[in-house]
Amino acid sequence: MNAKKTLADLYRLKENKQKFSCITCYDYTTASIIAGTDIDTVMVGDSAAQAILGHRTTLPADMDTMVKLTAAVRRGLPESLVIADMPFLSYQISIAEAIRNAGRFITEAGADIVKIEVSEHDIDTVRAVSRAGIAVMAHIGIRPQSIGLSGRLRAEGTTAIQARGLIDLAQRMVDAGARMLLVEGTAREIAAIITRRSRVPVLSCGSGPDCDGQVLVITDVLGLNEGAKLPKFAKCFGRVGENIREALTEYDKQVKNASFPDDATSYHIPAKELEKLNKELNRKESEQQAL
Repeated sequence: MNAKKTLADLYRLKENKQKFSCITCYDYTTASIIAGTDIDTVMVGDSAAQAILGHRTTLPADMDTMVKLTAAVRRGLPESLVIADMPFLSYQISIAEAIRNAGRFITEAGADIVKIEVSEHDIDTVRAVSRAGIAVMAHIGIRPQSIGLSGRLRAEGTTAIQARGLIDLAQRMVDAGARMLLVEGTAREIAAIITRRSRVPVLSCGSGPDCDGQVLVITDVLGLNEGAKLPKFAKCFGRVGENIREALTEYDKQVKNASFPDDATSYHIPAKELEKLNKELNRKESEQQAL
């Protein structure tokens, strides 16, 4: 059995200047497949609201949904490092509620780390959750949960003022107790500076190759979003959607031409038992006709 991966393993990779991989995951079946790979860690992202539930944004994800999905992923990946995404309004209302909800991911779902989308207003929240004994990944740069403030998502760190703010925010989050950083949709050069200056592992989501690790949404990686435009930073590494369609088309064809199921894929009663049954049925039929 492989040893349980821990946050310390990611720190060791950073120290040795080795990259680590991360992928989003939302269900037991996919998690079980990931378990057979060398992926270092998985994130149960609130992107499940889009990838699994079909919403246009991440905002409809709620705590109960995220806890159930995280628990399913943990069952499929018992030895992996699992990051759970704190959904919209799970930490903004009060610090006490943030601690309570973060704790649910640990105690009910078996997560190792909770991710919080942060601005300068969330420093006290990160500090409090960390002091409660829960590892926090602070998410900076593009913050999908804040789409209501701008109406659309755009790259961050593309001006000197923006860049300075992100660099300072990253440091303040680490000083508040964040054990990891996620930098999303940020200029490569700025993400590189943040990574170089940070004493904690830095995960990139569309922020270039210079961070310690990379994360992508699994539906983009597998080519399951057929017809949808990929984000600039995403890449399709397989055409699983095409394979699924081909398999379903063949299944439909065989059902309709009666070639599936066949004798080999059916259960059978032994011949002697069938003979006994037929005799009994015939006897009862004869008795009914005689009445």
